[in-house]
Amino acid sequence: MTLDDHDRAGYAIALEQASLGAGEGGVPIGSSILENGVLLGAGRNRRVQNGDPTAHGEIDALRNAGRRASYAGTTLYSTLAPCAMCSGSIILFGIRRVVVGEEKNFPGELELLRSRGVEVVVIDDPKATALMEDFVAEHPGLWNEDIGVDEAPPAPAR
Repeated sequence: MTLDDHDRAGYAIALEQASLGAGEGGVPIGSSILENGVLLGAGRNRRVQNGDPTAHGEIDALRNAGRRASYAGTTLYSTLAPCAMCSGSIILFGIRRVVVGEEKNFPGELELLRSRGVEVVVIDDPKATALMEDFVAEHPGLWNEDIGVDEAPPAPAR
């Protein structure tokens, strides 16, 4: 699938948001929402910055896009495959198309989105992949917290 100019612009904004989040000490996931090439909202994962467990990149972009009668004609761009919470919001608000930078570091809920009729385009962006790989390696505890994985305590010595 070839991206058009609107897709390239929307994804570039999402990637910029991810880089901004990394620079703030947060989880480097960015998102944007466009309609017919017009930016409605952009955001980044701000869980660390805001102390808000729901402040994922896609949710931040939705908050910044604001209230609308319908999101049906929009495309959401995310540097990483959306999690269950973000995918639920995509489904709830009727977003019909999602462009994802990468799914290697986190597979997200792409099959759920597809099963609900959402067009999902994965572009396998090496920049997004490297950004997340570096973050996960440097901050495994924070990453596990972000995706809701409890870190198993070490096994007792025998």
